[in-house]
Amino acid sequence: MRTFADVSELVAAQGEHLGHSDWLTVTQERIDQFAEATGDHQWIHVDRERAASGPFGTTIAHGYLSLSLLPLLASQVYTLRRQPSMGINYGLNKVRFLQPVVCGASVRDGIELTGVEETSQGQLLTMKHHLEISGEERPALVAESLSLVVP
Repeated sequence: MRTFADVSELVAAQGEHLGHSDWLTVTQERIDQFAEATGDHQWIHVDRERAASGPFGTTIAHGYLSLSLLPLLASQVYTLRRQPSMGINYGLNKVRFLQPVVCGASVRDGIELTGVEETSQGQLLTMKHHLEISGEERPALVAESLSLVVP
């Protein structure tokens, strides 16, 4: 975990790789809960028997489930000692799903602070995420997220 004194110290790290989260195992229980929450019950996610004979040999996490893990994992990468009044998810510039996360695989997030824009409300931070899969060369996804940090 990398600790910054405040937002200005984080901003000064623009262009740096901030670190990696811990590994998180993606369980069938998590996949099933995501299916319930979103209504996406496609067999490749929730039907263990059918998925065993499918293209991946097991169930796979929803792409959006993998994407939704980024805030949880990012919270393990860096922190601010002096917290801003609020941080707002401002959206995504780009997301690419490069390969599926099979049930039981472990993933972690690697983060780089790629951009900082001063706005009238605060700093708009652009972070590049690589959701790595343990034992795999290619990441599950790469994403460019935007966060507005309000002092």
